Amino acid sequence: MSDGQDALTGWADPVPTALLVLADGTVLEGSGFGATGAAEAEVCFNTAMTGYEEILTDPSYSGQIVTFTFPHIGNVGVNDQDEETLGATENGVRGVVLHAAITAPSNHRAKAALGDWLAARGIIGIGGIDTRALTAVIRESGMPNAVIAHDPQGRFDREALKARAAAFRGMQGTDLVPDVTSAERSDWDETVWSLASGFGRQDAPKHRVVAIDYGIKRNILRLLADAGCAVTVVPASASAEDIMALEPDGVFLSNGPGDPAETARYAGTVIREIVDRRVPTFGICLGHQLLALSLGAKTVKMHQGHHGANHPVKDQETGRVEIVSMNHGFAVDPGTLPPEAVETHVSLFDGTNCGISLSDRPAFSVQYHPEASPGPHDSHGLFRRFVGMIEADKASGKLRGAR
Repeated sequence: MSDGQDALTGWADPVPTALLVLADGTVLEGSGFGATGAAEAEVCFNTAMTGYEEILTDPSYSGQIVTFTFPHIGNVGVNDQDEETLGATENGVRGVVLHAAITAPSNHRAKAALGDWLAARGIIGIGGIDTRALTAVIRESGMPNAVIAHDPQGRFDREALKARAAAFRGMQGTDLVPDVTSAERSDWDETVWSLASGFGRQDAPKHRVVAIDYGIKRNILRLLADAGCAVTVVPASASAEDIMALEPDGVFLSNGPGDPAETARYAGTVIREIVDRRVPTFGICLGHQLLALSLGAKTVKMHQGHHGANHPVKDQETGRVEIVSMNHGFAVDPGTLPPEAVETHVSLFDGTNCGISLSDRPAFSVQYHPEASPGPHDSHGLFRRFVGMIEADKASGKLRGAR
């Protein structure tokens, strides 16, 4: 980082106090903030202009370094209401890359400054980076493996960091769900936030839903509760017998990090048994991929992934286009779906699969995040669709004895 950059970015360290070292040996110099030390991870970029705290607490980012394309990150501080993590907080996003300096918080909800919050959570930050150029590299060459390092004195063994980045295994073939799932079963009744009253409580639920936690987000649980569900969260290691013992009216498959094919080694048989027993099932993101894998489909690693809050998705059944939030580096290969799995949604950016529905059993899933907080909210109706599926199943009473 040259002195000429300081006026533009606001970072003013006389020597680099942070490095982003890519697996190909490229070294980006900048100013460090947040936690000190070094961490290896995959580098992605996120195009959202709001919701940086929700992004940085999304367990789906476990094992990744997030580059924000929006330059003003941290200006509204952080608070304890916008966090999305439900389980362990120490195994989430590994680092953050920014262009402009973090300014003092300016928001009535702020409880702390972003830099202090990152340090408390063990997340390393590097600022003063040309994030547009880094984003272009990711678009052209794919999401690189890297090491992010921060030392206030600027003392780095660059060759050791290069070797560490080159040796990092990356996301493919890695199951990260055990790092972020809940340790034990728990109940959830908190509903969505409103400016007038904050969070509410669901005190008259109509349906019982079991949510399998592969790295679930809090706002998913709030929207399930808001839709009239009493929600029980179970760890990713829960067996089909464990889940069915709770007598669910519906089962939810959550988002999460890592290679879905690895998680499916143990989750796939559980999901298949639940679906085969005709329990209404709804999956989001990793949950979507796991549902497809449980049916015999395959997933593929994406070139640059989808990370942002402005992705257009077409509903193939209605023709409606929704603007949605996405965060995934793997996708379902639609050519491997079985005949009973109908492709319901596609990305209008690149045509990748974004949803399926089963024609012979009550189950559906989407690749994107309909619960997105702070937004967009185009797809909130999917939670009502899930509840409608539960109600139809209850009304029919089909195969209830088989459960």
